[in-house]
Amino acid sequence: MVLIQFGILILTLSLFFLTHYLRNQKTHTKTRTRNKTHQPEPTHHLNQATRHLNRARSTTNRSQHAKNALSETHQALSISPKDPSVHILRAKALHLMNHRTAAIKSLDTAFSLPSAKMLSPEERADALVFRAEMKLEVNRRRRVESAMKDVVEAIRVSGGEECENLEAMCLLGKCYEWKGMREEAKKLFQKVLDFEPDSVEAQNGLKRLGP
Repeated sequence: MVLIQFGILILTLSLFFLTHYLRNQKTHTKTRTRNKTHQPEPTHHLNQATRHLNRARSTTNRSQHAKNALSETHQALSISPKDPSVHILRAKALHLMNHRTAAIKSLDTAFSLPSAKMLSPEERADALVFRAEMKLEVNRRRRVESAMKDVVEAIRVSGGEECENLEAMCLLGKCYEWKGMREEAKKLFQKVLDFEPDSVEAQNGLKRLGP
């Protein structure tokens, strides 16, 4: 009789601990799921940053929107620090705030990340041209060679000189012009006009270089 009672006691305690264990496991699962569901998404901050950048370019309150965009990119980087697109957006915000050197460093970081390979050819080309423009703004004389490398790479990524990346081709033409490479500059400006006869930038380039 005592053995039976002891057995019942053991069974009761076992069921109690099993029930308690299963209840805790269920609670932990719900907590993990809830935390995962409410985890902030970098995409949200990227969209917000893009929205502020667009407003900064189209409104008089440029500085504040640029700061808001920068803040959004910082939040996105706290979630996804190795996303090159976030660093590119950060560079755009810094550029609008006239922090060109910091913007260049942000682009350098974007291109140094292994995930930079995930950028589309268009995204990579645009970012390369953007970095080249800023290098020239900071110090044209000292950085023209480095800027040219970026633009040449942008044209290559876009499909070579037969591509329609007219912005990159015009910028490379200007670089040639600044380096005194007149014939090379003329050739590129003419190529741009072959694609887009109304290109004012290419027309002006050929006028500056003369016959």
